[in-house]
Amino acid sequence: MQTIAGLCAIKAKTFVDATGDAYLARSAGAHYECGYEKTGNNQPLSFRFEMGGIDIDRLYRHVAIELNEDWCKSKPPYFEIAEAMHRKQRYKLEELMAQGVASGELTQEEAEYMQGYTIIGKNGVMSMNCPEIPVRFSATDPVSYSKAVTFGRRMMHNIADYLVRHLPGFENAFISREAAMLGARESWRIKGKYYLVEDDYHNQSRFSDAVCRTAWFIDAHGEKVSEKLPKGGFYEIPYRSLVTDEIKNLIVAGRSISASFILQASMRIQPTCMSIGEAAGIAAAWGIAHNINPNDIKWEKLPQNERSYVSAG
Repeated sequence: MQTIAGLCAIKAKTFVDATGDAYLARSAGAHYECGYEKTGNNQPLSFRFEMGGIDIDRLYRHVAIELNEDWCKSKPPYFEIAEAMHRKQRYKLEELMAQGVASGELTQEEAEYMQGYTIIGKNGVMSMNCPEIPVRFSATDPVSYSKAVTFGRRMMHNIADYLVRHLPGFENAFISREAAMLGARESWRIKGKYYLVEDDYHNQSRFSDAVCRTAWFIDAHGEKVSEKLPKGGFYEIPYRSLVTDEIKNLIVAGRSISASFILQASMRIQPTCMSIGEAAGIAAAWGIAHNINPNDIKWEKLPQNERSYVSAG
């Protein structure tokens, strides 16, 4: 592997690839795929930041009462604002952002997606889950990724400046924190022993070797934002989606497990990835203790009290 001191070799009985980019799995020769099967595009990158100095009560009165926006049911101290153009969901703040495009204060790309929510314990601060970097910038190309940092910071400051000028409650707001790196929703995914697909979501698939369950909707920015599962519905993720046929001592955890682009858009969220990571650790320890290769482990045969099976979403 490449380290700050240069190239070095690391030996281990079992490896867990939690890079999010299947970096170890790809380097070791596992089969993989990248991007949407129909277009080759990755999901858009994001570049989060925080804004302080916000009058949350004034913001709430404007959005929830004056604009009568009712999709966010909670009230301060937790409150959320959002708009996403070209979605089935119509947001009241979409008009505000469209006005910025018309006036030349925002680009269409900057106005496409905006979301912010309060942070409990940080009074007057909102975490801004935007901007959404245009899809022409790739999470899988280092030069494109680097250019997206510069482009994204410009978007970030333009959005913040516009909100200060035009959104009640933001009059005295300022950028208080910027993310250290871009956020990638999707890059490379392994082709493992089981390949999760969209039908597994809609059919609420169950597996004897399930390591976790999730109910998050299909959230493929720019491609498909799906309807939610019915109340109480969920699907399961099998252990076989964490291992490959090619590499006997490798387990993959996180958003790069074996799944199609659309299914990955549902399972990529942090709670699900955390549950998968827990299962990967348990499987690695179990395999070493019993001298069993990770891709030979039968998850369903592990004692119930020694394996993870937690709800994630």
